[in-house]
Order: sequence, then structure tokens, then C-alpha cells
Amino acid sequence: MSTPRTTLKGKIVLIYSPFTDLTGRKLRPALVLYDSGKDVVVAFISSKIEKYEPETDILISKSHPEFHLTGLKTDSVLKLSKIATLYKRLIAGELGTIGEQLRNEINQKIIKINIISINSEKT
Repeated sequence: MSTPRTTLKGKIVLIYSPFTDLTGRKLRPALVLYDSGKDVVVAFISSKIEKYEPETDILISKSHPEFHLTGLKTDSVLKLSKIATLYKRLIAGELGTIGEQLRNEINQKIIKINIISINSEKT
């Protein structure tokens, strides 16, 4: 009888993230959106809140009622425009998790930015 697999979905982890030009990598926090067992789909987190984009990002400030669950040290931005599928072994550790309120905010934003509309104009 096999034991159930523990999922990382909803966890904030430290993971090695490749630079977008693939010239290197950096250890950074990310939220696990999906855990397939071998790979994880993550959205990266940045402490550069001046780069906050309200249309695609979630601001996780110290004043948020669930901030203490995240394991983050400072105000941060969840970059839903910076999503990657990475090998699970690139995870260096867990920082924390997201609570129900933050999970709802993230789910609503993901739905909003992922709606694909069909343009009826002829090209």
C-alpha cells in the first residue's frame, strides 16, 4: 500500500529561478500553483514593490492579515506574469503557505488575467 504524496500546492518555497535570458539563476521565493510530483508550476515573488502591476500582480504587505503565514520577511509582490514550470528538485526549502483569504485573491486574479477573449474583428 502506498502512502499519499504530500503536495506543495499553496506553499511558498525558495527555488532556483533561471534568468529570462537563461544566462544564470537566482534563489528566490515563489508560490507553488501546481505540483505534478516531478515538476512544479510556480509564480515568482519579488520584494521590489515599486514594480507592482495591479493588473497582474498580488501585493502581499506586512499589513495583510495572513502575511505571518507566508514566511516572507518584507512587503512583496506575487508576479502572476512570471510563471514557470521547474524541476521540483530545484526547491531549496519551504518558507510558508498562503491562507484562505490570500488564496481567494490569487484565484480571482488568475481567472481575470487568463480569460481568453476572441476578437471578432477581421485581420
